[in-house]
Amino acid sequence: MTKKASNNLLEAIQAELRTQMNEVTDHLAVGGCKDMNEYSRNVGIIQGLAHAERTLLDLDERIERE
Repeated sequence: MTKKASNNLLEAIQAELRTQMNEVTDHLAVGGCKDMNEYSRNVGIIQGLAHAERTLLDLDERIERE
């Protein structure tokens, strides 16, 4: 895979992660959680997506350096 192709792939994955994170965040922001369990689950989802995005950005930086 070329560097440009890998960058396009990483950008597409990051955009999808960000979209999912924004959807869950919007759900929280409008009071969409029916109870504390759902709230906690959604916060965990946001944390997981943020961690995945950070890992992806770190990988992208490594690819750029090499």
